[in-house]
Amino acid sequence: MRILLYLLAIIAANIITAAFPPLQLWLFLVPTGSFLIGATFVLRDLVQMRYGKKTTYLAIGTALVISACSSYLLGDPLAITFASAVSFIVSETTDTEIYSRLQRSLGTRVFWSGAIGGSLDSIVFVILGLSPLGAGFVPWEAVPLAIVGQLIVKILMQGLGAVVLSQTAAVRLQENAK
Repeated sequence: MRILLYLLAIIAANIITAAFPPLQLWLFLVPTGSFLIGATFVLRDLVQMRYGKKTTYLAIGTALVISACSSYLLGDPLAITFASAVSFIVSETTDTEIYSRLQRSLGTRVFWSGAIGGSLDSIVFVILGLSPLGAGFVPWEAVPLAIVGQLIVKILMQGLGAVVLSQTAAVRLQENAK
């Protein structure tokens, strides 16, 4: 079920991004799918927690293919599809490795692995896909604002996910102690 939710969240993020214009949040332009992308890092951590690293990498590979295909089928320019695939593999691999190696509480591992993975996702995607280097949707002077806008949303989603998982784990510990 966790793997299915992870894959569905990635597909939904692509569909939402293609279907709705970016949101203007203060100075920042944020693709609407960024909210779900932040959640996918939490879901990926849950997959790894349940099934281990090998299955997680199989899920990431499957998600990469699904993401690239859905991006293409939704009519995204090739630069966007390419940037999405590159940023996906870089960010998901980074998230997986940090989550695996960070010897902290579940909430801390989820937050930091996702915050760093989400940061890389935002930087790589905006530069390769949205900037004049890619599809040219965002001029160079607006690239930092596009990156920061996505970072804010993704890190907020990571923080929310980490808090929920920490609280859930704490409740389970209390129930098991009774």
